[in-house]
Amino acid sequence: MEPTRLDKRLSALLGIPRGEARRYIEGGWVRVDGEVVEQPQRPVSEGAVIVVDDQASDSKAERVSMLLHKPAGVAAEALCALVSSATRSDLDASAIRPLQRHFHGLQLAASLPAADSGLVVVSQDPATLAHLQRNLGRTEQEYLVEVAEGGPERGPWLLARLQQEAGGAKVSWQSEQRLRFAGKGLTAKGLKQAVTAAGLQVTALRRLRIGRVALGPLVPGQWRYLGSDERF
Repeated sequence: MEPTRLDKRLSALLGIPRGEARRYIEGGWVRVDGEVVEQPQRPVSEGAVIVVDDQASDSKAERVSMLLHKPAGVAAEALCALVSSATRSDLDASAIRPLQRHFHGLQLAASLPAADSGLVVVSQDPATLAHLQRNLGRTEQEYLVEVAEGGPERGPWLLARLQQEAGGAKVSWQSEQRLRFAGKGLTAKGLKQAVTAAGLQVTALRRLRIGRVALGPLVPGQWRYLGSDERF
């Protein structure tokens, strides 16, 4: 007998409409011979063992967003490809079940220049992408900027100059070679120009936060899901 589409087989097996069967499959709830299959069109043989998870839900799979720690030196066009099942962080505390469909149709938001590192957003959710595109410039962000030794003396006047050059952002020294900036309207390019104008040489820049969403301890090249309770 010719193989049959999985959604058709599941529909007949459970006595449910094909649309409901497709949602079970796309939700990652169906195993064929022990393997999770997310493609409703997958042909299956007559003797294949099809099992539906006891926790299965036929709700439509939601579009997801990921927080990626962009490594320095990686261009924007290569970032979406970094997001895969192999690079998901063990620190991901979300309740989202990873699905292969989550890695399709990803777009980059809140990008950074290739030389810089830190928090960027990769998403398949149009609402999240549109929100960041419209509002990133009005959202508070936080950066760490590392500077070379030497240059002007690290006195209060230098912080005042940096704050002025950075458009009124909050500025503080984290160490002799590390500055923290927090404020609205900040960009990597603008911060580099501000620090250079104050007589310091930038050696590295990392974005730590967008709004209330923080990079946290994610290591470069790894990602986690944006939690349902997190808002930019």
